[in-house]
Amino acid sequence: MADPVGLIGAGGVSPVQGAGAVPRVQKADPEGPSFRDVFMDTLRQADRLQQDATQAAEDLAVGRGNSEDVILAAQKAETAFKMIQSLRNKVMQAYDEIKQMRV
Repeated sequence: MADPVGLIGAGGVSPVQGAGAVPRVQKADPEGPSFRDVFMDTLRQADRLQQDATQAAEDLAVGRGNSEDVILAAQKAETAFKMIQSLRNKVMQAYDEIKQMRV
C-alpha cells in the first residue's frame, strides 16, 4: 500500500512493537517553532481561507467568478475550520485530564 500522506517511515507512524516494548520518545527540536507559533500560523491560514471563500462568493455575486470556485473555496474554509475546532477540542480534553490529576 502506498503512503499518500508521507507519514510512514518519516517518524509519523512507527512500526508495530512487541507487548513489552518501550516506545521511543523523540525530543523536540529547540530551534524549531513553538506550539504557539504553529497554532497561530494555522489560525492565520484558516482565516485566509475564510476570506478567500468570502471573496469568491462576492465575485460570483457581481458576475466575475463561477460557482465551482465558490464551492471549492467554501469547502477549503470549512475543512480548515473543522481542523482548528478538532485541535481546540483535543487541547481542552488534555487540559481537563491535567486538571483531574492528583498531586
